Amino acid sequence: MENNKGMTISIKGLTKAFAGVKALDNVNLDIVAGKVHGLIGANGAGKSTLIKILAGVYQPDYGEILIDGNPVQILNPGVADSLGLSFIHQELNMVPDFNVIENIMLGLKKERKFGLLDWKATANKIIPVLVQVGFNKSPFTPIKEVSVAEQWLVAIAKALYKDVKLIAMDEPTAALSESEVERLFSIIQDLSRRGIGVIYVSHRLDEVIKICDEITVFKDGLLTLHEKTANLTKVEIITAIAGRKVEEFEHINFNYEKGEVLLDVKNLYDENKIKGVSFSLKKGEVLGLAGLVGSGRTELIMTLFGARKRKAGTIIFDGKEFTPNHPKDAVIRGIALVPENRREEGLITNKTLNFNINLPALSVLRNIKSLPFISMKKSSSITTKAIDKFMIKTNGVNSPILNLSGGNQQKVVIGKWLECNPKLIIMDEPTQGVDVGARAEIYKLIRSMSKEGISFLIVSSDVEELPILCDRVIVMANGQFTGELQSCAISKEEILHLSYAEPVQQYIYEQGRQ
Repeated sequence: MENNKGMTISIKGLTKAFAGVKALDNVNLDIVAGKVHGLIGANGAGKSTLIKILAGVYQPDYGEILIDGNPVQILNPGVADSLGLSFIHQELNMVPDFNVIENIMLGLKKERKFGLLDWKATANKIIPVLVQVGFNKSPFTPIKEVSVAEQWLVAIAKALYKDVKLIAMDEPTAALSESEVERLFSIIQDLSRRGIGVIYVSHRLDEVIKICDEITVFKDGLLTLHEKTANLTKVEIITAIAGRKVEEFEHINFNYEKGEVLLDVKNLYDENKIKGVSFSLKKGEVLGLAGLVGSGRTELIMTLFGARKRKAGTIIFDGKEFTPNHPKDAVIRGIALVPENRREEGLITNKTLNFNINLPALSVLRNIKSLPFISMKKSSSITTKAIDKFMIKTNGVNSPILNLSGGNQQKVVIGKWLECNPKLIIMDEPTQGVDVGARAEIYKLIRSMSKEGISFLIVSSDVEELPILCDRVIVMANGQFTGELQSCAISKEEILHLSYAEPVQQYIYEQGRQ
């Protein structure tokens, strides 16, 4: 890969409105080659609109884009591609049954021999680029057998194969472990040294501060902050995002009395991911579950929720033995799940707020019916109650889910369980892809509901979130527990240490818990 000559994208007076609401309002910004440019802001702030205009998905209402001083019209994604602009979205959109080479070559001109596709010659051109980004598997490996972190390497390799001059990355570390994040950062720094510009979109401020040379903040379509990272503090960035001072990173004080044991799990096994796990959870307690990707965290909570079959072990819930064979069994007993992928697993995005809020009550509890019909008055009342309790920002109960910001969508996923009167709420990556203001509101919701006696089991890859939020944190590796942290002992450093530790013998953990 040869060095790129410097390229500067200049955005002048860019304005874009949807239904009369300005998503971008007279934005002026320079994106310089060889720099890592952090683009941050609340959901709906305008950063995605800017990216889509650069990608040729949207056309601006006013303003212009210049590359090295020359005006350009990016009429479609093909034009963006020809200009050397590449965009890697959070949902990588790869074809699972295609191999690495086939995914890289989608939409690109392929090598031919005697009129036929020559995959061997194509592979010989692609392999050096895969080596550059540190992809170590065979290029003929199906993408469905490649980890998320490795898929990101494939996406970056595709951009480099096209001789890219600017790469925009949207939430690149959302599903990566700590070591995978460091590997990605090393690649980003290498891209920068080669003269390639990088737009880094993320809600994880510590990452943005660490990797980015410059930071731009959007709020309500306006550019509210643009500065070299070295000249900014974290508080200044958060204030620019929220438009006010947000005390998100203060530790929550859980001094109220906890209740009796709600959940007691003993020696739980599944076929291959959970290997003899035991723990308990009290009423009103917030218990964190940490560990690297593949540690067994998600498999454990899915087993508790009845979405995975257990092989052995005992689950006692609210004083009675519990055998969850189906998620319906869990919901009826008072267990709710807020899944990691809210759009695909937690919401029906082409339906309304009212439909989504009432779905569990209708499909499982069947308590919003009036004879053979659905009571619209009762369903609207349930939705209004959830909107008020969870401070969901919406135009009304019949607003389309797709019109809500990521933070408000997450509140809907939590709020839809309200009518089910949950005793335990399991949350998998509760603030992933959520802006700093909404994140603080979700933290307060968890705190408020735990004071009401509702228990929480929270899986999070954010090692700075867990110390803020949890009474205790259990760390997993290879399907077993490596340790438990309580109260003041919960820290980012200790969580990371235990994430890489060898699993402890179960009796040691039990002694420590008593």
